[in-house]
Amino acid sequence: MGCTGWRLLWLACLVSTFLQYGAVRVTVRESGLEVVRGDSVTLPCSFFTMMPLFRLSIIWTLTPVSDPDTPTQVIVYDQGQVIESPSFMGRVGFAGMPWSADIILNSTWVSDAGVYRCVVSNPPETGDPGIGELSLTVLAPPSLPVCLWEGDTDAGGNVRLSCGVVEGFPTPQVIWEKLEPDKTTLPVNMDDDMTGSVHIANVSAQTSGLYRCSVTNPLGTQHCYINLSVYTPPDNSPGILQGVMLSLSMALLLLALMVLVLWLHRSAQESKWRISHEDDECYNEIKYTPALIKRSFV
Repeated sequence: MGCTGWRLLWLACLVSTFLQYGAVRVTVRESGLEVVRGDSVTLPCSFFTMMPLFRLSIIWTLTPVSDPDTPTQVIVYDQGQVIESPSFMGRVGFAGMPWSADIILNSTWVSDAGVYRCVVSNPPETGDPGIGELSLTVLAPPSLPVCLWEGDTDAGGNVRLSCGVVEGFPTPQVIWEKLEPDKTTLPVNMDDDMTGSVHIANVSAQTSGLYRCSVTNPLGTQHCYINLSVYTPPDNSPGILQGVMLSLSMALLLLALMVLVLWLHRSAQESKWRISHEDDECYNEIKYTPALIKRSFV
């Protein structure tokens, strides 16, 4: 075969290879990654292209867990220029340009969690751009919870204790405890993923005390406290009983005095009557004595 034949064969092979690999191929080595909030993480994205890299374009986007309907741009490489998104400014960069589309994300936030997409195109490559996806989970200890109470703290009223946390992944567990006088774990109603409450009905003096809310996940635990004081009206029954007993005592004393006065009065009357009666008898005896009668005639 002559030189012309070899050139045609080589050209045919080149065309076949170009047709076979005409589109950029993207490979993502990890489908899911985890990072602790504040740490750095590398998001891998490898690509293969047959064309020179003069017009290479790489776009990284994020579909956040907190707002899956609103994808946002992370970083762009376009023909040698790098453009960072304002929300990632100073925290993101390419790791091996132009031969790799890997990026490094520093000082991660909880809001960085979501699905990342790497889109690579390299004109004049034909076909659709190469696309790779991976998910990023940002782990975080619970933030400091906020404890609140509402309701009626008078005896017999109802009180609600609530405890909410803004941040934490995995989702923190909420635990309510009464610490005084004895430590008691209370049943918790989860109002949402980050808020737990306790309902206390018909509060009394025994309800008063120090309450603690604990929010915990594998990365840490945080606490907040409520010192609950229940107002109980003073018990007047001992005073009433004392008043009744005093009144009865005074009544009995007055009755005794009246009886004594009546008795003394009657005794005095009887004494007067007795003396008067005795005087009358003595007079009669003197008046009718025979000796006195005889003397009266002498």
